[in-house]
Amino acid sequence: MSNPPVLGVIGGSGLYAISSLKDVETLEMDTPFGKPSAPVVVGTLKEKRVAFLARHGIGHTISPTEVNYRANIYAMKMLGVPRIVSISACGSLREDYAPGHIVIPDQVVDFTRSNRVHSFFGDGLVVHVGTANPYCEDLTARVFQAVSQTGATTHAGGTLITVEGPRFSTKGESDLFRSWGMSIIGMTACPEVFLAREAEICYVTMAHVTDYDVWRVSTEPVSVEMVIQTLNKNTQAARQALENLIELLPASRTCGCGDALKDTFITNPGAVPSETRRKLRILVDKYLPS
Repeated sequence: MSNPPVLGVIGGSGLYAISSLKDVETLEMDTPFGKPSAPVVVGTLKEKRVAFLARHGIGHTISPTEVNYRANIYAMKMLGVPRIVSISACGSLREDYAPGHIVIPDQVVDFTRSNRVHSFFGDGLVVHVGTANPYCEDLTARVFQAVSQTGATTHAGGTLITVEGPRFSTKGESDLFRSWGMSIIGMTACPEVFLAREAEICYVTMAHVTDYDVWRVSTEPVSVEMVIQTLNKNTQAARQALENLIELLPASRTCGCGDALKDTFITNPGAVPSETRRKLRILVDKYLPS
């Protein structure tokens, strides 16, 4: 590929049905962590290359727990993607974040279980990356601006709690999350956001509110039909927001995401197994001496 994409988009396959997307190519990729959820579709949007990946596979065949998050993020890293926008459905845990609105959260809480792999590292290489502010603040501000320009009701800020799924919450859980001050609830932000930080890729979530989860007694509890209907309505807004965002992206990054692994390595470089070093080459070569 001549020029690396300036942006990666992880979400539904319908997102890249953008009429102005040109020079489209479909890439079958493999990574040290297996194959990503689907082939990566790369095209030119507003004279810049953008990479799209269907998180749940073509036809939505992969559950939130079954997604190979490491392969998806690593594939983006292999392509040289510096920024990722995650587009996903969410339930609202606040009265003012209503179905049909779009939320750009600034915090996450990981309430998933141990059957998700949360890091690229291990196997003889210990790394402790900082995630106090898990979303790239610069990209978050630009995405909020891009979405606001579509006319959609958009909210900046809030905490996204990620649950294991694939089931929806019980009312007791929903009430608990509200008592904790959570704003929205979804199933895929974690570990995706943490893996992006380890890959030194800027990351932000564009969360589409589809329902009020199950806490709001005056509203019908969340259902699959509810989620699909709202997502279908918001798809055009998401496409337009991506076109807006392309024009808002600077030529180079000024945030700290590109150096997120600096000073995070605990393991003595000489003790790192050669197979682990080889597997993680594109993440660690700039930090570990040969």
